[in-house]
Amino acid sequence: MTIVVTPELVLEAYAQGIFPMAETAGRSPVYWLSPTQRGQLPIADLHIPRRLRRTVRKFPFDVSADQDFEAVLSACAEQTNNRPETWINDTIRGVFLRFHAMGCAHSVECRREGRLVGGLYGLAIGSAFFGESMFSRETDASKVALVHLAARLWKGGFSLLDTQWVNDHLLQFGCYEIPRDEYLLRLHRAIDGKADFWVGGSDERELIAEYFSFRGFR
Repeated sequence: MTIVVTPELVLEAYAQGIFPMAETAGRSPVYWLSPTQRGQLPIADLHIPRRLRRTVRKFPFDVSADQDFEAVLSACAEQTNNRPETWINDTIRGVFLRFHAMGCAHSVECRREGRLVGGLYGLAIGSAFFGESMFSRETDASKVALVHLAARLWKGGFSLLDTQWVNDHLLQFGCYEIPRDEYLLRLHRAIDGKADFWVGGSDERELIAEYFSFRGFR
């Protein structure tokens, strides 16, 4: 039996610790996954190497949120030399575009001279944020986007930043694994919580200044 993948179905799946992925960006079916170990990033204690802190403070990119979700999603789905296949197929793309229209899927964009050079996107439910994918066309662009995301989630009162998996790229930011049962306990508490991705209209420089001050970065 073919399951029709609707936004309502996907939201319910995320609330139960399950997420969809496609094997390739083509017309492959959607698989439903619930790993026995779940990747997590700390929000308030994201590991930010000293060099990256200096880069973030210099604002080499114009950083924004929710200004071009579709472009970020498309860039994350692009096939590149380093990523010949991607799990974002047309079905998942369509669902997340609906989510963005509903106000629960968000993006962070990095631009240089108006050109999109990096970013990420994810899904927010309650005070849980599910990081979906990121991309970078210039050095440090996706890393800067991630730091800005952490600052926004911290300011907005989010309590969980899910990465689904742990990989070498995320390990440098303090990514860690927890068992599925523990993840579900954290997830259900977070979903019942309240958070504000738009943080009352704070701009990116204010967010970084407050976040770095909170972290005690000099």
